[in-house]
Amino acid sequence: MNTPVIKSANFVISNSDVRKCPQDGKPEYAFIGRSNVGKSSLINMLTGRKKLAMTSATPGKTLLINHFVINDEWYLVDLPGYGYAKRSKTQGEKLQEIISSYVLGREQMTLLFVLVDSRHDPQKIDLEFIQWLGENGVPFAIIFTKADKLGKSILAGNIAAYKRRLLEEWEELPPIFVTSSESGMGRDELLQYISDVNASL
Repeated sequence: MNTPVIKSANFVISNSDVRKCPQDGKPEYAFIGRSNVGKSSLINMLTGRKKLAMTSATPGKTLLINHFVINDEWYLVDLPGYGYAKRSKTQGEKLQEIISSYVLGREQMTLLFVLVDSRHDPQKIDLEFIQWLGENGVPFAIIFTKADKLGKSILAGNIAAYKRRLLEEWEELPPIFVTSSESGMGRDELLQYISDVNASL
């Protein structure tokens, strides 16, 4: 099977108001994760555009909903990261509002990809966020990032431990992908998955 090709990837709009998101009805695949999980790098790797999503040395720079149109067929949506401690309480609440208004209120959102750093044990903030998605019936998949930073056996052990932790609360696991923005690992599988979901809509 040929991996879907990304012929075009273009920035469309950034905003903090879900009502101003594009209204053309194209399916949307949104990416979210804790600050510094490697979201911008993953988006750039997936699309093959080095600077499509701006990577930043400062965690928590994405404070807006960013839409990128892919092949004029679907949107890749870069959502603000959650859980960055250095934000003021007001800013934190504002971000929470932006995230929940998009995740719960955006009909065009076909799937939410939750990014998790493969190097760490299950983090409370990620587990709570995943639990919240479950409680609200939000369709999601998990992407483990930075897989190139670990040896194969440690990586496999970390992911197995994460799955066990999730199965303590979930009857079945969501789709799971393992990626590296450095090596391109997981790119074909992710794009194929999005393509398959689009074909089923």
